[in-house]
Amino acid sequence: MPKFFSEKVAGYYLYFTSHDAGEPVHSHASDSPKCIEAGSAKIWVYADGSTRIAEKGSVSDSDLRKICEYIKRNYIHMFKLWEKHFGTLEVYGDTETSYTVQDGVVKPSSAN
Repeated sequence: MPKFFSEKVAGYYLYFTSHDAGEPVHSHASDSPKCIEAGSAKIWVYADGSTRIAEKGSVSDSDLRKICEYIKRNYIHMFKLWEKHFGTLEVYGDTETSYTVQDGVVKPSSAN
């Protein structure tokens, strides 16, 4: 499972799976180094880095807040990894538009 970051965030690894292809950008949060989905949270990420909790799993509200704040500060890095891995970038809330990261900014692909 590709990890977005090598370090843990609030005690959790943030990762995505190859099975996530075709879905908007999101992160799973698991405390297991094997990044298993049982008990993990699923967090959708909007084009501006804001988040929406899709599944809480066994992650505490306090840790979810910390994870979401971290994502907000680092979402460009996450989007770049997602786009590199899947070759496409769709964001939550606007799945009809393909996006790209260009000069550190998330833009609709048609704006190239």
